[in-house]
Amino acid sequence: MFQNNIYSGILFLTGIFYNSWLLGFAAIAGTIISTGTAYILKYSKEDIENGLYGFNGALTGIAVLFFFEFNPFTSFALVIGAICSTLVMHNLKRIGPPFTAPFVITTWILLGLLLFVFNLKLLSSSAVLTEKMDFLSASSNGFGQVMFQENIISGLFFLLAILINSRLSALYAFYASLLGLLIGWLLSEPVSTLNAGLMGYNGILCAIALAEKKRSDFQWVTIAIILSVLLNIGLARTGVITLTAPFILSTWIVLVLKRYKNRESFHIVS
Repeated sequence: MFQNNIYSGILFLTGIFYNSWLLGFAAIAGTIISTGTAYILKYSKEDIENGLYGFNGALTGIAVLFFFEFNPFTSFALVIGAICSTLVMHNLKRIGPPFTAPFVITTWILLGLLLFVFNLKLLSSSAVLTEKMDFLSASSNGFGQVMFQENIISGLFFLLAILINSRLSALYAFYASLLGLLIGWLLSEPVSTLNAGLMGYNGILCAIALAEKKRSDFQWVTIAIILSVLLNIGLARTGVITLTAPFILSTWIVLVLKRYKNRESFHIVS
């Protein structure tokens, strides 16, 4: 969640382990393998120490064991995925801010191979169908879903992890969770989807990535959050497992729009 803070990292990991020991170990394995790959390939030491190669590997590791049963084959897939996330990260960094794109690209390829080439079956969903809105679950799970954790306590651990590093990021992230929830409700998304936090997690990442102290940034964050929800719903309806793709696309679009507006403002002043 873009928090360059040791204590934030520990709280994130604690939140994952609270919900699932298996996914906790997957996060650690993905981090170690992706970071180790960067060391072996002698990538920037500063980037490695800042965790830039670790977090995509962690997400990839969690994703593999979230979608598929734990066995030697999927363990091997986790290793390959974590390595590939580092290679993709290194190349995308030359173009622009990759955010979680290495995780999304790598995981989409892995999902395609495991599902359609090796004929593995996705784990059955444990989501509870309900018609009763649960505000606490919906808002907290928005944080947890960033790392595939549908658990209120895990979500609160994640929120605390952001808060101890940046109150501004935490405030924007909470706003994103609420706004995503509201948009999803207005667009008549299923209550079970709202309670699971699936309308909030991409917006939360958008808010954290774009949050700054300028007043004008509030509008950009809001635009990104709205875009992320619309993209999440649209991609999901095509059958795509969205992961954090809506966050990436929304944030890239907003960054391009900001750059264009700043350029126009510069020309007017000149």
